[in-house]
Amino acid sequence: MSDITDVTEFLEKYYDTFSRLDVESITPFFCEPCIFISPQGVVAAQTYEHVKGVFRIIAEGLRSKEYGRSELTDLRVQQMSNVTALATGTAVRYKRDGQELERVGVTYILQKSDNGWKIAVTVIHDAAQA
Repeated sequence: MSDITDVTEFLEKYYDTFSRLDVESITPFFCEPCIFISPQGVVAAQTYEHVKGVFRIIAEGLRSKEYGRSELTDLRVQQMSNVTALATGTAVRYKRDGQELERVGVTYILQKSDNGWKIAVTVIHDAAQA
């Protein structure tokens, strides 16, 4: 299996997990430390506890909008080295009733470790730029 396929499958699992909004299950997908960049600012999460705190805020915001699930579309993965990959796509978020809630552009820098791929940097941006 190629690294590009591995990264694609890793991100599919991440989106399945993200869709449950379970704070405890999200940390294995991230490097420690990692960086989140969004229109709200930049957060450098030094520990998994910090990652949980960031995700808790995201989950609360989505729940307040009747969030149901997310899917990653238009995914493009580029191998940057043996241990680094760049992935860009569109996160399509749906309400519980199946209606589309929003689309956001997402860019991830991933790092390969002994435990597989992990997200080192997450960038949320305009969907048109994905």
